[in-house]
Amino acid sequence: MATTGEPNKVTDVLVPAANFGLDRAAHLRADGLALDTLLMESSTRVLRVYDGRFAWDQTPPNISDLFFLGLDETKTAYFAIHREHANIDETYSLRENDWSELERAIATHAVALTNWHGAHPRCPRCGGATEPILAGAARRCLEDGSEHHPRSDPAVICLVVDRDDRLLLGRQSVWPERRFSAFAGFVEPGESLEACVHRELLEECGVEVQTPEYLGSQAWPFPASLMVAFRALAINPLQAKADGTEIEEIKWFTKDELRKAYLREEVLLPPRISIARQMIELWYGAELHR
Repeated sequence: MATTGEPNKVTDVLVPAANFGLDRAAHLRADGLALDTLLMESSTRVLRVYDGRFAWDQTPPNISDLFFLGLDETKTAYFAIHREHANIDETYSLRENDWSELERAIATHAVALTNWHGAHPRCPRCGGATEPILAGAARRCLEDGSEHHPRSDPAVICLVVDRDDRLLLGRQSVWPERRFSAFAGFVEPGESLEACVHRELLEECGVEVQTPEYLGSQAWPFPASLMVAFRALAINPLQAKADGTEIEEIKWFTKDELRKAYLREEVLLPPRISIARQMIELWYGAELHR
């Protein structure tokens, strides 16, 4: 159902999601005594992570099983632990709910970190087994002693508009029916962010754009992406065409057309927590509600 009254205005500057509210307190990572002390505090929270989903663990395990996430402004400590099995009905996903800034920071950090540990049991240099060090901030090879740190994969996501202020959205075949979003892709080796924007848009929808304008960024732990957002003006909007491989359909929308299509559920938008949704609502000028 559409809401009534004045819509919530979206500011001209994106607020990056999951970047604020948590002090990672890197100085504590090598201080075993301090971490043991924090774990004894009744206020300490442990986030159990399983296959990208998470829930608060009721019984904190041994400190050696935990990855330290950081402290909030009240000095409450947060840890994460990877679980091999979990009841899906008891866990949550970043995609499913509206979370506070602090909750996003904690969950994003926990999911990304546990994903990385799960994918790196072996040393990329010699193939030897690795173990977590620095409270989960890195891993060390048991054979050659080399240390390895988590990496984020840079990706661009672009809001494409034309000179009539229409918005171009695309749909991937792997998405739910009627889901449309902004165009995105991973940065290739030796490629700048701006060059990636130009390449991805030409590949996916045949659009050439003027110099992209930076909007903001968002850590997106599925599995370890850093989404860098841009806005760009299409200089050949009449040539826009879905590539038919990654993007199966594209549509131009005026603000009124998108609002009506969204209210009639003819178009589904990305989850509200995602930077893609923030970008779309930035262009629209308000939050979109049914």
